[in-house]
Amino acid sequence: MFVRHALVLATAAVALTACAGTYDPAANPGAQSTATASAQAAAPATAPASGAGLSITDPWVKTTKKGMTAAFGTLVNNGTAPVKIVSGASPLSPMIELHEVVDSGGKMVMRPKEGGFVVPAGGTHELKPGGDHIMLMGVTEQVRPGAKIPFTLQVQGGQPLEFTAVGKDFAGGEEDYQPGHK
Repeated sequence: MFVRHALVLATAAVALTACAGTYDPAANPGAQSTATASAQAAAPATAPASGAGLSITDPWVKTTKKGMTAAFGTLVNNGTAPVKIVSGASPLSPMIELHEVVDSGGKMVMRPKEGGFVVPAGGTHELKPGGDHIMLMGVTEQVRPGAKIPFTLQVQGGQPLEFTAVGKDFAGGEEDYQPGHK
């Protein structure tokens, strides 16, 4: 997966700004886009939010050719107050939702999580297949194993959490993340 845009944090609010970095695998098979190279250099496996005590461990994105996919990891709150994640952004997708998987009449269904994700004070909140996750819709670029995908999660009343997730093959639970899939 080669990202064509980079995230830029203009103020405390998240703003996406187009970047000229592009990737042509036929012309230069070993190269990366500017955004991908920047994300690799800037993001550790655990990314702390400035001043909030929030981080994420082992962030990853399910590989896909295009369409829909999801991101996972464990949110960690080292602070003394609960933290609420209210939205997400990534140059990989024009539309990101915070999702949950719930039992609806004996069927497991994905849906937007009302109120976002709450990470308890001194606790964790796991994002996993078959549970809460970050849903990416309208993905037009392939996500390959090892790809570096930048994300920003907006914290209610706090600093955003920026991190990089790694592309990972995953077939467990046969999650398809395609339109109409329940």
